[in-house]
Amino acid sequence: MSWFFLVIAGLMEVGGVIFLKLSDGFKKFKQTIAFILFLGLSFFFLSLSLKEIPISIGYGIWTGIGAAGSVLLGMFLFKEPKDMKKLLLVGGIIFSIVGLKLVS
Repeated sequence: MSWFFLVIAGLMEVGGVIFLKLSDGFKKFKQTIAFILFLGLSFFFLSLSLKEIPISIGYGIWTGIGAAGSVLLGMFLFKEPKDMKKLLLVGGIIFSIVGLKLVS
């Protein structure tokens, strides 16, 4: 169950980052509340996952999911530039996440 919580925590991290962007520097109330909610849930699920997963593995995977997810969603939701170099580097993050899971 800890690995499930860790994935949920990572996805909540991505949601938090998206709503941080949409909050326009905390000027938009609903998006700011959504940011706080998503980040709170992210930390909550991260804390649950760290009961059984070592922090070195859990934190690395959590930040990897957040980084890869925010880069990909930035490309698709906010029309940020897409290029092969970015996609290869995101692939490297995903490869590293899988590697951390396999060695733990």
